[in-house]
Amino acid sequence: MGGTAVQDVEMPSVNLPQPSILVIEDDHALNGQIAQLLGSRGYHTHQCFEGESGLLSAVSHRFDLILLDVLLPKLNGFEILNRLRKTHQTPVMMLTACGAEEERITGYSRGADDYVPKPFNFTELVLRIEALLRRSRGSHDTRSDLDTMEVGKLRLDRTSLSVVYGDVDVSLTQIQFRLLWVLVLHQGEALSKPYLYQVVLEKEFSRYDRSLDMHLSRVRRKLVNAGMAADRLQTVHGKGYCFL
Repeated sequence: MGGTAVQDVEMPSVNLPQPSILVIEDDHALNGQIAQLLGSRGYHTHQCFEGESGLLSAVSHRFDLILLDVLLPKLNGFEILNRLRKTHQTPVMMLTACGAEEERITGYSRGADDYVPKPFNFTELVLRIEALLRRSRGSHDTRSDLDTMEVGKLRLDRTSLSVVYGDVDVSLTQIQFRLLWVLVLHQGEALSKPYLYQVVLEKEFSRYDRSLDMHLSRVRRKLVNAGMAADRLQTVHGKGYCFL
């Protein structure tokens, strides 16, 4: 659905060799802004403004990434994703109204690779596109092939559940590792407690349950003991948690 993005003057550089990106967004102004932005960064873009033509383009042409709005005329983003995943594993970054927690959970469960809430910052959008493309290069399924992440001195390996900060091994439980993995995967984004309960703890959120707070506190303490600044893992009051 239409939304207004907040622009930044300075854009980060993109080091990928002209990937092709499909933008499926019914807000013509926003779709045009995104296409212009990506074109200025060296990306090839193809624009669609409703669901049926978007799905046809997605399955008829080879794209490196699809930016997919949720609320689209003729065919919504979730239905497009359902049909696309039957035959294609093209990375999909979904765009939705800010705070639509259920939409985010539904999108991930149906195969979305990332989620960007509106209104979004164009600089952050480019950075997340770059990161998703970097993870997906040489991979047919980014969700299964993404086994390691590295952010500065922090390195995570999902196959061995190992975490290293600098030269220090950080021992985490399976749940603690999963929590850190999700937060790092969405670096710079405040993830709500209901969302983290679903994705990390795999249970419904309860305001009386402090287990997530306990796990977060222990992860932060272990990382700080390894040398990481305490403010990298933040509690965002009224929103949730964020890894910076």
